[in-house]
Amino acid sequence: MLNFLRAYTGCPTTGLQHLVLPRETLLASPLPFISSAHIFSSYSQFYPSSDSIIILNALSLAFVRALAFWEAFPGALHSKDVINRVSVDPGMKLVVASMGSRVATWAMSGVQSDTWRVHSSLHLPEHSPITALDCKSGLLAVGTSSNLSVYTLILENDLPTWSLKWTFPTLHLSRVRFSPSLMYMVSTSSHDRIVRLHLTTSGRQTQSIPHPRLVTDVNWRRSSASSRDDGILYTVTEDATLRIFMPVLDSPQRVQLHATVDLFTAVPFSVASQVRTSSIYWLDREVMSSVFKAVLKSASIPENEAPRRRIQDIHDEGWDLFLRVLSDGSAVVQAVANIDRRPPTLLRQFTLLQVGPGTLPHPPDHLYAVPNPTSPHLLTLVTSPPLTSYVLTPSLFFDSRENGLRLSAYRDESPYADEEKLGVEQRQIVRFVRTSDGEGLGALRMAGAAESWRVGPGGRELKGKRRWNLGADVDFVVVLERGKYIVTYSSTTHLLSFHDASPVSIPVPLLISLFSAPVIVQTPGVTQLIGITEDRTIALIDLTIPTHTNDVPTIKLREITSLPLASPSIAILPVDPMTWGDPGSSEAEPAEHDVLLSVSQDGELSFWIPSNGGKEVSWRCTGVVKTGRTSFSLAQCSSAKKTVLVVPTASGQELTIWDSKESEFSTGLEYRQVLDASDPINDLDWTATPDNQSILAVGFTHRVELLCQQRMTYFDESPGWGICWKIDLTHTIPHPISDSVWLKRGTLLVGAGHIMLLYGHKGAADGETETPGLFESVARFNGPLDDYHPQMILQCLLWEKVELVKTIIVNLAKYLEVPEEIREWSNVSTEEFMKKDAVGKAHHPHRKHKPQYTQLFSLPDVSESEVSDEFSTSLVEGLLERMDENTLPHLTPNEHQSLYVLIQTTLQANPNGLRYLTMMRIFYNNNRRLSLPNTPASHGAVSLLAQRRQRLRYRDMVWAFHSESQDLLLSASVDACDGGKMTWPDARAMGVFLWLRSVETMRTHMEVIARNQFLSGELRDPTTCSIFYFALGKVKLVHGLWRQAAGHKEQSLMLKFLNNDFTEPRWRTAALKNAYALLSKRRFEYAAAFFLLGGSLKDAVNVCLRNLQDFQLAIALARVVEQDEDGPILKEILNSTVLPTAFQEGNRWLASWAFWMLRRRDIAVRVLLSPLRDLANSLSIVVTEIGEPHFDDPSLALLFSQLKTKTLQTAKGTSEISGRTEFNFVLQMARVFCRMGCHALALDLVRTWSFDRPSVVTHDPARPTVRRPPSPITTRFALEPALRRRSSIMIDMQIDSEPPTRPASPTRASPDGASNAVITNGSAEVVNGENDLIARKAGIGSLMKSAKQDLSVPEFDMGSFF
Repeated sequence: MLNFLRAYTGCPTTGLQHLVLPRETLLASPLPFISSAHIFSSYSQFYPSSDSIIILNALSLAFVRALAFWEAFPGALHSKDVINRVSVDPGMKLVVASMGSRVATWAMSGVQSDTWRVHSSLHLPEHSPITALDCKSGLLAVGTSSNLSVYTLILENDLPTWSLKWTFPTLHLSRVRFSPSLMYMVSTSSHDRIVRLHLTTSGRQTQSIPHPRLVTDVNWRRSSASSRDDGILYTVTEDATLRIFMPVLDSPQRVQLHATVDLFTAVPFSVASQVRTSSIYWLDREVMSSVFKAVLKSASIPENEAPRRRIQDIHDEGWDLFLRVLSDGSAVVQAVANIDRRPPTLLRQFTLLQVGPGTLPHPPDHLYAVPNPTSPHLLTLVTSPPLTSYVLTPSLFFDSRENGLRLSAYRDESPYADEEKLGVEQRQIVRFVRTSDGEGLGALRMAGAAESWRVGPGGRELKGKRRWNLGADVDFVVVLERGKYIVTYSSTTHLLSFHDASPVSIPVPLLISLFSAPVIVQTPGVTQLIGITEDRTIALIDLTIPTHTNDVPTIKLREITSLPLASPSIAILPVDPMTWGDPGSSEAEPAEHDVLLSVSQDGELSFWIPSNGGKEVSWRCTGVVKTGRTSFSLAQCSSAKKTVLVVPTASGQELTIWDSKESEFSTGLEYRQVLDASDPINDLDWTATPDNQSILAVGFTHRVELLCQQRMTYFDESPGWGICWKIDLTHTIPHPISDSVWLKRGTLLVGAGHIMLLYGHKGAADGETETPGLFESVARFNGPLDDYHPQMILQCLLWEKVELVKTIIVNLAKYLEVPEEIREWSNVSTEEFMKKDAVGKAHHPHRKHKPQYTQLFSLPDVSESEVSDEFSTSLVEGLLERMDENTLPHLTPNEHQSLYVLIQTTLQANPNGLRYLTMMRIFYNNNRRLSLPNTPASHGAVSLLAQRRQRLRYRDMVWAFHSESQDLLLSASVDACDGGKMTWPDARAMGVFLWLRSVETMRTHMEVIARNQFLSGELRDPTTCSIFYFALGKVKLVHGLWRQAAGHKEQSLMLKFLNNDFTEPRWRTAALKNAYALLSKRRFEYAAAFFLLGGSLKDAVNVCLRNLQDFQLAIALARVVEQDEDGPILKEILNSTVLPTAFQEGNRWLASWAFWMLRRRDIAVRVLLSPLRDLANSLSIVVTEIGEPHFDDPSLALLFSQLKTKTLQTAKGTSEISGRTEFNFVLQMARVFCRMGCHALALDLVRTWSFDRPSVVTHDPARPTVRRPPSPITTRFALEPALRRRSSIMIDMQIDSEPPTRPASPTRASPDGASNAVITNGSAEVVNGENDLIARKAGIGSLMKSAKQDLSVPEFDMGSFF
């Protein structure tokens, strides 16, 4: 999703160190370089960088790890010193670095090769800066300006420490090296040209070797000719001359010069005299020998080929190879033969190979030959500076063929002229500043140092680094023109300065913020800046940037404006302009964008857009969101007007994300999370995808979390926003993250210490499958769905688009028939979503539309393949078989299984019944899957966000309640239970006794449940079913069950007790006493059963509500016992328990069902849209707290559209909802559809929603009646002709018999204090925005009268059944 692209660590100014790691370790975790030292793959190298050691991969130069010096010395965290020397112990895998007079050592973990830990430390006396360092096999050589010391590693109380072995006085050591045998040491000084040899045991100097020029490098070569403790020494002087020193035969403690390899031995004199500069490097013989062996073992080169013979000769002869690079980039390979032979006079040197100019760009300061762990037959060359990696193919290179040496990686960071003089303070990153379009960047460092960069092609690199010395008093910086120019402001001088070859400054008021504004005033060639002053006024600044060499920049304060705020603001922030269009585009009128966000003291967010219709710029508010947050520590606003606030609370840091679209159906709050205050949020930054989806980067101390919107779904419980990616630097960089910033094309730059890390989309290498980038992944999280996605299929079924679902299923079947490598899914056109099912059928004449019926009221037989020529049972069965064998793109295992279920339930029952059946099957399918162990064999089928649900949602129960096929639904519900036997937990999970309407069906089904309860256990315990049989009045049946309960300890007592006549008061009283005794024993269900036996339904219900916390059981008992929907106990449950529960949970589905049961169907409609608090107050519902509004389900709109004209009561309730409210409600549901990924359904909703409703017509004899079209703003009351003739409308109320359910309309007082009517002279005035309420009040009587008078039943039409 978001790949690590590269790290900007600075260029090494000293030599590199390297470490060879085992191949298998590298394969487990490839090892790279270290800052202060680089580590190369199985071969690692290191170089110092500021206060850290950077580890990079040798072949790719990819950043792997940074080791900070202050990990060993915490006091060095704010030191001005830098690491100046690094050494690597390859045997013990130690990295040693020095800073000043202190030495820190890190060791590689023995378990994880990519883990480094502090091993030990050493502190020398003050004023003894370390100038030379070498470590090998537990010996540490430390050179200072006055002495050379050797330390040995010992374990003291299991703690590794360095013990001083000896000290020898020297002057100004520049380098020190142990010999391979550890018997000798060689050292050089920066103040002379002498190479000195010392004994490692005592430090005694054994020899001084003068050189004609300054020595730039020394290396020991292990002698393989004998086992002697001597070695061969190579020295290189500044004139690129290499000298070979070998031990004297009769005095091995001394060495003598045996050969000199210089420029004139490499090329002819005529050529050498023209060469300005050159460099020579020893190609380590052990490394070269291992590569040659791998080449000879490889079968890629035939035995008799010339390249193989050449490699064989070099290897067999044991030549030492030296690479010389000339000033024109040409290379010469020189060989010295017979070094290991005796006598040494047999040494022979010659030129082995010459490569033309351009092989290397220039003679590098440092060159290292390291093995390639993944390809042993290849060699990796690393040069510096700049840091570059090459792949050398010996069979091609030594045969002078093309591509023998090819570039592998290149880091275009070049050191500044005084890079090594910069202290740690000047290198530490403070923050980033980017241009408004994300194409340029400024990195601000401590002590006023800064750099500016431009974003390279594709956003995968930073280029054009420029350095600025701004001074320590700069407060704000603005980067312009892709990092080419910068503008600074200093509160000390109050000057705003433009930095260029000819800088310009002007005085401005005291600013607390400064940023660029892409579009404020359209003025060609002028860039606008915005400054926020101390008193929250806005300073607009015009800047003219020079376009030609002789142009002079100008900067002026255009004007100072202010926002028309009703209350003082505590902050004015910029709106992130990342996704704005190019101000210089060819559009006639660029799109308007919010520029500023103001935050008031009471937490009100206001969005502002500039308007310059006149001479002065004014500000217009485009939206307000009330957050209720009175204080915040951080705030940021995105291009899509998403605002994030971080508010410190007693429990931690509250992070909230707000949308600008606030209405009565949405508070704007989309996400809330309280985070631990011990890990504070330090940084927030927004970016947006091309389709304007916002992505938030939240920066913590050692990690950055990326949050994006999560698609709403019926299948998983997931928050509105979630973490889509995490960048964790805990084990990568020890420095805390100072800042992170989004750049163009979804690239994220993270700064920690002095290092910049760039993350973005890497793209696929040759032969690799490309992984989706950040924007594509975010689109999958929250973008439009494919048609076959179960979410889309489900919503189409819920909204009765069955024909569209059939088309999608047919397309999916065809898609899976095609071989996988050539499959290409194509969504149906948006126009298909706009069609009603009847229209869809008309457009498919090849399909048979009328199913065959066996009798008048039977359901269609869909088991035959005659439903359609294309859509058939056989097609569905074949599709399901192929789905078992194939996985569909972009579907999780849970979604794949849900799609499987949905396809199976395409045609069943009536629309409401289908909705219930679909959700019931998904419910059982998900719970069954979640009950399975999440083993590797399940392929991650169980979602981490999914949780086992205890019941269906009340939404699904309401669909079944309003269904006309309840018998079918009940049968399907029973079949879904384990073994086809429904027990009470199953009935409660499906809400059976909430949605069944027939009393007889309820009684029959309760008896079935009672029987299943009794048979469910192995013990056949009658106590488990007594409550249901007692509710049915079947005491004798329970008595018979107790006769069968042999072995039950209560059998004899219950047989004796139930043998009595409970119609008599005395036995009823006895049953009640037993019920109270059972309550004391906490046998609540059995106590409720005895209350029923004693004839006290109210007490039984109270036990269910208070002790069992099961209001469904209470309702089931009340409905079965009272056998009347108007029973007092049932009404009491609904009023005292169900409605308060629904209001507290914000569950409008449950509330609508409860009001429908209470015969308040007008409120059952209103509760779907009206504020719950207002309804609770008007209806005297005692609720301490109102839950979230829960306007996040588009099915609310579906239920509202069904109920609003179903009965006279619902029509009355609809009339009390304003047209504007309904309009906003529909828009909110469309937004929810978009959040669910069903954008086509959102479009269909807003295009096809009907605002038709009852209207009143006022007749004026002087004027003809004018009929106006339906409008979401003004609503009418007299029944439309189509509505007046509806045969389905039910008269369920008497005219004027119901009290009003909302406060009376306001009236306007006359000057004399009397109240005047709002409606005068036939015209209605708008009062408090409720412009259509008065008309509804006046016309509700007409609605009911016309409904009663005009109600008629059309003639029977057989076609209406098909």
